[in-house]
Amino acid sequence: MFDNLSDRLAKTLKTLRGQGRLTEDNIKEALRDVRRALLEADVALPVVKSFIDKVQARAIGQEVSLALNPGQAFIKVVREQLTEVMGQQVEPLKFNVEPPAVMMVAGLQGAGKTTSVGKLARWLKERDKKKVMVVSADIYRPAAIKQLETLAQQIGVTFFPSTIEQDPVDIVERARAEARKQFMDVLLVDTAGRLHVDNDMMQEIKALHQAIKPVETLFVVDAMTGQDAANTAKAFNDALPLTGVILTKTDGDARGGAALSVRHITGKPIKFIGMGEKTDALEPFYPDRIASRILGMGDLLSLIEDAERKVDKAKAEKLAGKIQKGKGFDLEDFREQLQQMKNMGGMASILDKMPGMGMLPPGAAAKVDDSQFRRMEAIINSMTPKERQNPDALNGSRKRRICVGSGTQIQDLNRLLKQHKQMQKMMKKMKSCALANMMRGLGGMRGPGGFPGAGGPPRF
Repeated sequence: MFDNLSDRLAKTLKTLRGQGRLTEDNIKEALRDVRRALLEADVALPVVKSFIDKVQARAIGQEVSLALNPGQAFIKVVREQLTEVMGQQVEPLKFNVEPPAVMMVAGLQGAGKTTSVGKLARWLKERDKKKVMVVSADIYRPAAIKQLETLAQQIGVTFFPSTIEQDPVDIVERARAEARKQFMDVLLVDTAGRLHVDNDMMQEIKALHQAIKPVETLFVVDAMTGQDAANTAKAFNDALPLTGVILTKTDGDARGGAALSVRHITGKPIKFIGMGEKTDALEPFYPDRIASRILGMGDLLSLIEDAERKVDKAKAEKLAGKIQKGKGFDLEDFREQLQQMKNMGGMASILDKMPGMGMLPPGAAAKVDDSQFRRMEAIINSMTPKERQNPDALNGSRKRRICVGSGTQIQDLNRLLKQHKQMQKMMKKMKSCALANMMRGLGGMRGPGGFPGAGGPPRF
C-alpha cells in the first residue's frame, strides 16, 4: 500500500531535506508536487485541498523557517498532517455494554465483508481473549452463510446457524439470546451486501440496526476502489450511525487514496485494515505509523509486534543457542528462517515496515517478489536431511536431482548456496537475542546491491 505515493513524496522531500533555508517559492514548488502525488494516489479532492492548505500555513510560518534544519522540519509538518487526516490515533473497539457486545458489519457485495468478520473474530479471540460468536444475516446469498460457518470452524469460534428462509432481525435476536446463554463476550453479525447502494438495502439494514442496537457498526470497504471507497462509506454513514471502517485489500492497493480520504469525508475512523486473504491478515489502523510508512520512515513498532506474535520463539532460541555455541548454520536452519519470514507476511511486508526504505531507489520495494523465497524453500525441500546439513557435499548429479525435484535450474540452486554462505558468515558474528538473530538473518538474504529489488528486479 502507498507504494506510488511514497515514491513521489520521497523524490519531493529529498530535494528539501538538504536545504539550509526554505523560501516561500521552494515550499510552493514542493507542495505542487505533493498535491500532484496525492491526486495520482486517488485521494479525494477536498482532502487534498485541505491537506495542502494546512501544510502550507504551517510551513511558511515560524515553525519551519526558524528551525535548525528547515528541510526536516517541513517533513515533520507533512507527517503530522498526514496523521491528522487519517485520524490522529488508533480507535479501539467498544465493549462497555452488558455482554454480549453486538457488532454489526455492513458493506457492499465483494468488499470482503464475510472474510472480515472471520478475521475480526480471530483478532478478538487471540488478541483480546474474548469468547466470540458469529452469525450471518445475509439471507440473499446462501454461500455467505456457509462461508462464515467454514471460517468459524477454521479459527475456533462459535457459529450460530441461520437459513435463507428466516428474517434477518429474527436471526440476530435468536443469536443474541443464545450468545447470552453461552456467556459470549461478543456477537459479530454479518449482514447482506449489494452490488451497489440502493434504497431497499438501506431500509433493511436500518431496520436491523434499530432492532439490535449494536455497540459497533463497522463498514467494510475495498481500498482498491480509491476515493469511491470514501464516497460509498459516506452513503452508508448517512443512513447508519457508523462507528468505524474496515479497509480491505490494502495489500493490492498501491495508491492508498481510500485510507487518506475515508476519515475526512465520513468523519469516522478507520479501525482495521486487511492486509491479505488469510484470517490473521488484519491489523489495527495506527494513523501515525501509516504516515511514517508513507514517508519511508518505516514502522518499527508494528514490525516488533509482528515478530513477537508470529515468530516461533522456541525455534528462534534454539537457533540462537546453536550459533552461540559455534555450531554451523545449515540449510535446515536457512529453511526455518524462510518460514519465519513467511509467517511475518513475507519480505515485502517486512520491507514496508523497515525504517530507511525511503532511501531506496524509487519503486525498489515494490519489485520485491516473495516467490523467489518460496522457490528457495522448494529447493531445500528437495534435498535429503544429510544434504541440508552438509551442502558442501552437493556434486553435479545431486544438484541435477534436486533441481528436477523442485522444478528449478542449476543456477537457482547455486544462487541459493551462495546466499546461504553469506548468511553463515553473518550468523557467526551474532551474539544477541533470538529475535535479533532472526531479523539480522533476514538481512543476510540481501545481495551485493541490498535487498532483492533494490538494485533491480530479482533474477530468480
